[in-house]
Amino acid sequence: MFQAPQAVSARGSFIFASAIMAINQTKFVFITGGVISSLGKGLTAAAMGALMENRGLRCTFIKLDPYINVDPGTMSPFQHGEVFVTDDGAETDMDLGHYERFTSARMTRLNNFTTGQVYDAVITRERQGGYLGKTVQVIPHITDEIKTRILAAAKGADIVFVETGGTVGDIESLPFLEAVRQLRHDLGYQNSLCVHVTLVPYIKAAGELKTKPTQHSVKQLREIGIQPDFLVCRTEHKLDDELKRKIALFCNVEHGHVFEAIDAETIYEVPLLLWEQGIDQKLAESLNIWSRASDLGQWQQIVKRIKEPEHTTRIGIVGKYVDLQESYKSLNEALLHGGIANNSRVQLKFIDSELLKREDMQKELGDCDGLLVPGGFGERGIEGKILAIEYARTQMVPFFGICLGMQMMAVEFARNVCGLKDANSTEFNEKTKAPIVMFMADQMDIDLKGATMRLGAYPCRLKVGSHAHSIYNSEEISERHRHRLEFNNSYRETLEAKGVTFSGLSPDGKLVEIMELADHPWYLGCQFHPEFKSRPTLAHPLFKSFVGACVKAGEAK
Repeated sequence: MFQAPQAVSARGSFIFASAIMAINQTKFVFITGGVISSLGKGLTAAAMGALMENRGLRCTFIKLDPYINVDPGTMSPFQHGEVFVTDDGAETDMDLGHYERFTSARMTRLNNFTTGQVYDAVITRERQGGYLGKTVQVIPHITDEIKTRILAAAKGADIVFVETGGTVGDIESLPFLEAVRQLRHDLGYQNSLCVHVTLVPYIKAAGELKTKPTQHSVKQLREIGIQPDFLVCRTEHKLDDELKRKIALFCNVEHGHVFEAIDAETIYEVPLLLWEQGIDQKLAESLNIWSRASDLGQWQQIVKRIKEPEHTTRIGIVGKYVDLQESYKSLNEALLHGGIANNSRVQLKFIDSELLKREDMQKELGDCDGLLVPGGFGERGIEGKILAIEYARTQMVPFFGICLGMQMMAVEFARNVCGLKDANSTEFNEKTKAPIVMFMADQMDIDLKGATMRLGAYPCRLKVGSHAHSIYNSEEISERHRHRLEFNNSYRETLEAKGVTFSGLSPDGKLVEIMELADHPWYLGCQFHPEFKSRPTLAHPLFKSFVGACVKAGEAK
């Protein structure tokens, strides 16, 4: 990990001089947002990263989250969307998923940090006597901690995209924005720039696009000492040249640095839309970067397959977070990637497992070519998921269970095939007589909830000749995990005797990672989360195979 060098005093702040010198070839793009949240700062950063990587540059990303939680691991999906897990086991913001899907960059725990982490580090250091009796303040101590973490994550990259969460004007993000202001001065303005993502709303009653919200947003940003160099304007209608000139004049940016971000049919079209306006060339010119020209043939092919597919399939996602689709963001995207690989449109039908009843199964599930039960926590909606799994198994519908989905596959099979009517997970029934799924041994005595699960990438060995082995075409794989419970090995022989194949195990053979049925068109569950490693340019093997089976099933109807 990066070690902060000794700070030196200058203009009332602390500049980490040797750290700046160590990355003097690295360029920084700071992304901020204004007017409202959910404008797509993360997508904008990811799209710019895709364009600059396409020009031959090594890119990385950093997400600064203003909330006081140490990480999003204990937050409800309804509050925060999905939690994205990195190879090194960090529970991070879902924007890191966008960064990985749009580029070849691999995120780590260095690439996302929160107000909670920053204050925790500073307070811990103060308790250890690290500040030598000084008064610990937001400036310089909190801002220095933020700057140190940004520089740590930037090592080895040609260009770093730093996204500040929240909206300009929020009190929570002020320390991060102050650190950005200082860092731009420390790095030199020839080595950094600010891209401000803003909104140009269309007022239907007036029939006009309005620039005033953007003007006020930039005004707020300038009041704290940051002058944006580029504006990316979210809009439902095209911005004509006159409107762009007006925005440039009132926001004090160059006319050629005002970019339109019109609503796109697919997020994978965003790099193309920005490229058509020349944003990558403008970034290269502003940062004095010499690089090759962009070749976006692969992105154009991806968008063509999404917009003009040869096939269509419908997949039902049976879960309890269906009211907020951001809860399953990586999963939704991975299914889309599977569609791209199979030249098929994937229509997703979200089915609330809390409301699913046996008498409604044909009505609710019958129009789906495949079913999927994703991960989750808590007892709510569990019996509905088990009903959906039973339907898929008995009706020969392609089925994919992920994490909790695989655990419930085992419970359903134990109940309905092995005759263990009380079969359950100890997460939902501690007194069950047939604990098919149990807390892992190292999880039994853990009281803390944050960052204490089995997290990150772990190896898995596949059974030669199994369906999983044929899908991966490999005997050993590595996948990312996020769970506390595992299949109970005491029941392994019982399920195997009735036809289950445990085709993926941990290298020591103690943990079940994949289960499948041989006498079924496609019926597989995995304890890990393969969606975190899927890309539009390279669909994850499991999603490519599953969507392919769904396409085949749909065409056979």
